[in-house]
This record gives sequence, structure tokens and C-alpha cells, in this order.
Amino acid sequence: MKFSFSIWLKKLFGKIQRIHWPGGLRLWVTCVSISFIGVALFSHGAQLRRLSLSASDWWWLSLGVGFSWASLVVNGIAWRVLVNWLGHHPDEVPLIPLYMRSNLLKYIPGGFWHFVERIRALRPVIGAGQSLAVVMLEPLLMVAAALLLVPFGGLRSGLAILCFLPACLLIPRWREPLLYRLEKSKAKQIDRVDHALFTELQDELIVSRRDGYPWFPLCMEVVFLFCRFGGFWCCITAFSMQNSLGLGAWLSGFALAWATGLVVPAAPGGLGVFEAMLLLMFGGEVSDGPLLAVALSYRVIVTVADCLAAAGVVSDRLVLHQLLKD
Repeated sequence: MKFSFSIWLKKLFGKIQRIHWPGGLRLWVTCVSISFIGVALFSHGAQLRRLSLSASDWWWLSLGVGFSWASLVVNGIAWRVLVNWLGHHPDEVPLIPLYMRSNLLKYIPGGFWHFVERIRALRPVIGAGQSLAVVMLEPLLMVAAALLLVPFGGLRSGLAILCFLPACLLIPRWREPLLYRLEKSKAKQIDRVDHALFTELQDELIVSRRDGYPWFPLCMEVVFLFCRFGGFWCCITAFSMQNSLGLGAWLSGFALAWATGLVVPAAPGGLGVFEAMLLLMFGGEVSDGPLLAVALSYRVIVTVADCLAAAGVVSDRLVLHQLLKD
């Protein structure tokens, strides 16, 4: 009997999903990841306490906040490009402000409230089904874009070649069935919080209905990842680790850790998973104490950038509303 890796993988994930995890699989992954980081903090506490930041180092961290904020703007533009590529032009909905404002909702337990907010905003203009397709195609592009950066760190015995497979899945023949499965899964999550929206999605559950390969949206997501890495590189420079590894190795490890934090079910925003992946990949190559400091400082600056972006959009709306009122 011929062995099929895809069938084996599907059965494996099916068995994992059928296991009854008290509190849910997401909670267990989060606890394991954060526990791993906690042990690392405890083991290298003395090393961390010896670290200090000069005035120029704080400027690097501030610049990292700027890069992280700029990456959100680029990601909002990439999402608008994707919406237009799918054939929608919802001029009534300011897509970039919507993206930046709703992005902060990903930190709410559940990890899907930013999706719900975007679907609710787009539903009156393009319909519930198409809104769900727009929302669910974006993570596929983001993962594909991130994994395309992994080979910058070398082929790693040929394993990095596998990182091109997610980009291949964006070919319409494979993209549409995958997107349909993702839509069904996300619709079930939405049913827990908004049954009326779930019913509407069930009636209109469709895929992208778009031929061709999303070259331009994918390129925009690659630009987003480079901006995101810019914030991470600022943290590396602040703790004087830029010469510990080559730029390609840092970029490769960051991209793989970021993609893992996006796809693995865990705390909202990939909290714990991203940091744990960095420690696992670089732990034997660089000093653990500064690496921990880089991972944690990057988490802080990204969260600050998310808050600043959302606050800026809300402030602009309030000011505009006040001006129109006057």
C-alpha cells in the first residue's frame, strides 16, 4: 500500500483534535510555551540582571516601535490590495483604518475578534460570505510570505525548500478547497459569539471565486514582514547581538518563529509560542540571556505599536466627528 504523507498528516491532526483537552488545546499550548519561557527566565535571571541599556540603546528600541507601527500601515495596505485583487472596491469602508483599529482585538481571549470586526464592517457592502473569504485568505498569504524568508538563513539540509510549499498552496486549484475548510472552521468559532452572523455565513459560504495567483498581495505581505523584522532587528542591536549571527540567519529564524506563532493555536497574538521558538532555534548559537531580552523587548514594542496604531485611528475618528459636529 502506497504511503501518502498528506493522508497521514490529516489523520494525525484529526487524532489530536479528537483528544479532549481540558480547557482546550489552545490553553495547553500557551501554558507549555509560557512555562518554557518561565524556566528560561529563572535559569538565566542573573545574566538578565547584568544587562543594561545606554541612551542609544533606548533610541534603538524607540525606533523598533516606529518600524512596528509602520509594519501595521503596510499590512493595512496589503489587506486593501488583497480586497481589490478579489474584485471588491468597498469605497464606503476605510479599509486601512479598519485594519489598524481592529488589529488590537486579536489580544482578546479567543483570538478571532479582529476577524469578526472586519466581517461585520464589510458584510453590508460585499456580503457575509465574501467578507469571510477576504478575512481568511489574508493569514494564508502572511504564512506563505513569512516562510519564503526562511531560506535566507540557508537551506538547512534541504528542509528550507519545504518552506516554498505554502506559497504553492495559493495556486487556485489548492487554494480554494483549503480556503473553504478554513471558512467552515472560522464560521463555527463565530457561531459561539454571533449566531445571526453565523447563520448568514452558512447561507453564503463561498470561496474567493478568483482565478490567478495573488502575486501583488503576496509581495505586499513580504514587505510587511521586512518591516516587522526591522523592529526585531532594532531589539537585536539594542542588546548588541547584531554580530552574533549573520543577518540572513536572524531573518530566517524570525520569519519561522513569527509564522509558527501565527498558525499554532495558542494565546492571542502568538504570545509565548513566538518567544519559545526563538529560544529553541537560537538557544545553542547565542547567549540565552540577551536572546531572552530581545524576545521580550520585541513583544513589548510590538504591543505598544499596536496600541498606538489603534489609538491613532480612534483619535482621528473622534476629531473628525467633532469637527463635523461643530
